[in-house]
Amino acid sequence: MAEQQRTSRITDPKVMRALAHPARISILEYLTSTGDVVTATQCADLVGLSPSATSYHLRELAKVGLVEQAPSRGDGRERVWRSNARGVSIDADFDEPESVAAERALVDVWVARSAAKLQEWWERQGEEPREWREAAQLNLPTLLVTLEELTAINAQVKALIEPYLRRERNADPPPGARVVALQYAAFPTDEAPKE
Repeated sequence: MAEQQRTSRITDPKVMRALAHPARISILEYLTSTGDVVTATQCADLVGLSPSATSYHLRELAKVGLVEQAPSRGDGRERVWRSNARGVSIDADFDEPESVAAERALVDVWVARSAAKLQEWWERQGEEPREWREAAQLNLPTLLVTLEELTAINAQVKALIEPYLRRERNADPPPGARVVALQYAAFPTDEAPKE
């Protein structure tokens, strides 16, 4: 495979619809965030499905170019998979109703999955060490910014977190490191600023 591209930009409604499934999102998130090469059986453990169901989802992701078969790790009998990108971005064509509907379906699944992760943390945080509970954040500030300022904030956040990405640190994680979900969204509301 040629050097992996940084982010796969998804514009095709067919690809968005193929990805709009919790198991497929989980598989793709794992592969893009780790860079690992895995079998369907290994993926099955991640998503809580049978190896045959997981194999089906991997093949569907491969049909739309989001994952690919990787070179065999041994005797060639096992089928291994990898992501062909380091991440994905969704970019619907707002002049095409099919594209908008496909993006909405995908985002609905993605948001529900993110909310479930946050809820799961909230339910188990009492079992976590105090230091990790104190380090975790649920912070929902409301900003008043211009388009240029929001663009700059987003760039700063991206630059700030990039050195800590799982994929970059997976080979040699620092002692005590844990996988942490960061949910970041920045978007205009319909609330008018005070005049």
